[in-house]
Amino acid sequence: MTIRARGRSFLALILSPEAPLKDWLAGLDEHMRRAAGFFNHQPVILDLSLLDERTEGLAGFQQELRRRHIHLIGIEGGNPHWKALESWEWPIELQGGRPSGPVKLPDDDSPKSVPPAVTLKTPLIIDRAVRSGQSIKYPDGDIIVLGAVSSGAEIIAGGSIHIYGPLRGRAIAGVSGYPQARIFTTKMEAELLAIDGFYMIAEEMPNAPSGRASQVYLENERLKVIPLQTGTIKT
Repeated sequence: MTIRARGRSFLALILSPEAPLKDWLAGLDEHMRRAAGFFNHQPVILDLSLLDERTEGLAGFQQELRRRHIHLIGIEGGNPHWKALESWEWPIELQGGRPSGPVKLPDDDSPKSVPPAVTLKTPLIIDRAVRSGQSIKYPDGDIIVLGAVSSGAEIIAGGSIHIYGPLRGRAIAGVSGYPQARIFTTKMEAELLAIDGFYMIAEEMPNAPSGRASQVYLENERLKVIPLQTGTIKT
């Protein structure tokens, strides 16, 4: 008998809670209220590096996350031998993940270095509409959708997202640490937009060109949504 094994890459969100946990959870609840379903079926890695074993509320923190239907596939930055973590269930430790997102800047007196460039692969082309409840994830490059993205659907790309149709669901670009990523659609009706970890929901887009061809880009850690035909493409 031949035993077959295949590798599979995955995309996970990283949550880094800060003390006091009560306030952090309140902030999380507000984000979840404004972006309902954002964590649905999303694998999450919990980073405890900003906490210590004396952090108030740490013992029951895992249960608080479960109560919010946040699915942990990994825990890092903490010590299982901390007394507050004795009752926690620890997932299998993950190795070899590709980090993305913010990095620690060097000190002023240290040698200046250029951060490594993000290498993106060939775009993933979806030659159909993406229906409600579907999730397309491609952390290695751009995603091109030749059709609509329905409400309740999501597109998650390491690079940019190009939608040749109405965007009514969620578009999350630049997840591989690529703030230059953009989101393009021929009809902007999005539930949620995100680039490199910065996001906005529909209620935060009062001045967005709703129903028009649009592009989205990141500027000074804020998302800009402008009409596509009048926008200036930046390089």
